[in-house]
Formats: sequence, C-alpha cells, structure tokens
Amino acid sequence: MNTPAAFTLSDVSKVYANGTVALQNLDLTVHEGQFVSLLGPSGCGKSTVLRMVAGLGKMSSGNLYWGGSSQRKLAYVFQEAALMPWATVQDNVALPLKLAGVPKAAALDAVKEAIALVALEGFEKSYPRELSGGMRMRVSIARALVTKPEILLMDEPFGALDEMTRSRLNSDLLNLWSQKQWTVVFVTHNIYEAVYLSNRVVVMAARPGRVVADVAIAAPYPRTEEFRTTPLFNDYCRDISDSLSQAAGKSPALYPGSGVSSSIVNQPA
Repeated sequence: MNTPAAFTLSDVSKVYANGTVALQNLDLTVHEGQFVSLLGPSGCGKSTVLRMVAGLGKMSSGNLYWGGSSQRKLAYVFQEAALMPWATVQDNVALPLKLAGVPKAAALDAVKEAIALVALEGFEKSYPRELSGGMRMRVSIARALVTKPEILLMDEPFGALDEMTRSRLNSDLLNLWSQKQWTVVFVTHNIYEAVYLSNRVVVMAARPGRVVADVAIAAPYPRTEEFRTTPLFNDYCRDISDSLSQAAGKSPALYPGSGVSSSIVNQPA
C-alpha cells in the first residue's frame, strides 16, 4: 500500500479470565482510507479486535501502533442500533456531542449533517418505535458520524436485517465511504457482503483467533448491484470460502477455472 498505516496490531493476544484464548499472536495493519472486512466464524475474535482498536478492551499481550498522530477520532457502530427509546432521532444522534459537552446550539449543524448523510431528513422528531429496522440502523450510523470520525469501526451492523434492506444499506455505506474516505473496519459473517464492500478481506480462524488469509479485492469502485452477478465477484467469494474451509480444517470446495489472483497470504495456524 502507498497510503500510510492508520493502525497496526502487532503480535496481539487476548486471554480472558476464564482461560479462553480469544486472540493469539495476531498481526494486522490497516491503511488509511481502506475498507477492510474481518470475516470468520463465531468466536474467532473479530469483535474482540474492534474493541481493542476502540480502547474498549485490553490486550493480554502485544501492541497497538497508530499511524501519524497518536490520537485518532474513532466511531463505533454496534450490532444493535441501541437507541434511546424515549429520545427522538435528533436527540439520539446528538448524544455523543452532548456527552462531550458540546452546546446544543453548536451541535445542531453537525446533527443535521449526519442525519442528511443517512437520508433521514424529515424523521428528526420521530421515535425509534416509529422506524423500521433499517431506519433505526441508519440512526445508529448517523450517531457515529456526528463526531466526524477518521476511523469507523462497524460490528455486524446489518446482520439482523432482511436481505433487501441489508443490500440497500451496503450500497449506501459504500457511497458514504467514497465521499468521506474514512478508514473502515467492518465485521461480518457474510462472504458476499465482505466482497461487495471491501478492498480487502481479512479471514480469521476459529478460536484462538488469528489471521489466516488476507485477500485483496481488486475490483474497481464505485460498485453497483451488477457487480454481485459478475464472474469476478463469484470467484472472490469462492476463494474466500476456500480460505474459511481451510481455517476450519475442512477440505476446500472445488471451483475449477477461477483464474483469479486473490493475493491470499497464508500465515501459520
């Protein structure tokens, strides 16, 4: 990569008090402006990686190095929208600024901008119970964006949504990323989602969590729904499926004639 590193996790391990080894000797560098998906089975430590980067959990050993400045503006989008049911969309989005002590009047423009970014104009005074699941997730994303982050950490934000809503939000997220050029680290179980969104898919093995493959998705942006039906898309999905099978100790599926150079880097198990 020609762009500088946003952050590097070096030889990171995480062992919980009950003896569970969540991560073992994990190395990962994410570059500025990348859209990186962490993909793997449940329990492989994907969410643990996000929490380490966000400062929400401590590593047992290893180091986190920030590229450039030592302070980075982070935003975290959780699996559930986790909105305050008694608060309007506007007040939910304003919460991070309120907690940071930003005066209400000064925060108003940033709140309006964040709501516009997720296409929820007109719903500022609505309550979560009045919104669909996809709209509630948009509010959650707007709440993360209101702080104008440089790095956006997303922990399976669309996992509970139906496929049509998920697909639409995938496209909306890519449009936002292309505008703002954040560094995005996106956790998912879904191979198709990872390939569609990312310029890089990091495959993790089941516990103890570690990187077993790093796949560069060399497909141009912007990506449209048509990309999902191309041979290139299907070939990447098959390559990554093989990597997941190998990580689980299973025989990879046979996909003859893919002919794709997916830049898979295998590391010791």
